[in-house]
Amino acid sequence: MAHNPHDLARRLADRAEAVCRHYLSSGRREGSYWLVGDVRNTPGRSMYVRLKDSPKGPAGKWTDAATGEHGDLLDVIRESCGLVDFKDVADEARTFLSMPPPEPMPANPRQAAAPHGSPEAALRLFGMSQPITGTLVQSYLRERGITDLRGTENLRFHPRCYYRPNEHSPTETWPAMIAAVTDLGGKITGAHRTWLDPRRRDKAPLDTPRRAMGDLLGNAVRFGTGGEVMAAGEGIETVLSVRQVLPDMPMLAALSAAHLAAILFPDTLRRLYVLRDDDPAGDGARDSLVERANAAGIEAIVISPQLGDFNEDLRTLGIDVLRSQTRMQVGPQDVARFLGVAA
Repeated sequence: MAHNPHDLARRLADRAEAVCRHYLSSGRREGSYWLVGDVRNTPGRSMYVRLKDSPKGPAGKWTDAATGEHGDLLDVIRESCGLVDFKDVADEARTFLSMPPPEPMPANPRQAAAPHGSPEAALRLFGMSQPITGTLVQSYLRERGITDLRGTENLRFHPRCYYRPNEHSPTETWPAMIAAVTDLGGKITGAHRTWLDPRRRDKAPLDTPRRAMGDLLGNAVRFGTGGEVMAAGEGIETVLSVRQVLPDMPMLAALSAAHLAAILFPDTLRRLYVLRDDDPAGDGARDSLVERANAAGIEAIVISPQLGDFNEDLRTLGIDVLRSQTRMQVGPQDVARFLGVAA
């Protein structure tokens, strides 16, 4: 009996036309494709679902030409039924396929409850998203002074990412920046969502416009491949602001002060730059991270902003001031290497 998402998606793909007739009933078949308005079953023709395996790709895969969204038939079930949790999507798929429910896992009182939003769900969300070039994410970052986006493949754009204020509220959809959280080996363990307001090119007007999902402890959003020198900070925008003046230095965003203090060190790391936020939580993360690094034989150098954080410095003081202030705090051995100027 198959219960993992890949097997469920494959079983659905074997019955792709029946799935489309049931969940995308507003569309119709044309040749080897099912055409419909979008994955939420709106009438139209911009979305097409491949009904048979072909050299162009496997059955069950779909693309919305109007938005760039793409996915498989599990995504069709989720979106057309308005489901949020993957368990509900899988249950619906098994019902359609007339499969028996999965056997319950044996109880283990010592096992901690799984966090809301699994690594598997994070991987699927990242896979459904698209590169940020030419999207609202690029506009949002430019509005924050971040224009050099080399090495930001771990960032993507989702045009309609689910947002639910609480378990009793209806689900909304907003555009979002999706960031992949990865472990030291590059495996996606989680995702971070920043919901955006397309009218203002800023964060969406929500109570919590940033949320993370999956396994975060020790992991991070990574920019560049870690080596003997690396920088680490809290927020994505903070780290990308420093990358505007140190574009070749590998960096990571831990997403919070607590997670910054707990990042895992690559075996190759010899010198760590700690990008501090100027607040009590930032001070605590700095102290804990420096202590851990020193205990591991890693040189730790703290870089501090003039204002509250490095993105505030970049937006308020300008890139030239940020470059000058960063140069004074970077070790002499790294000035020429990463700033491109003589020490």
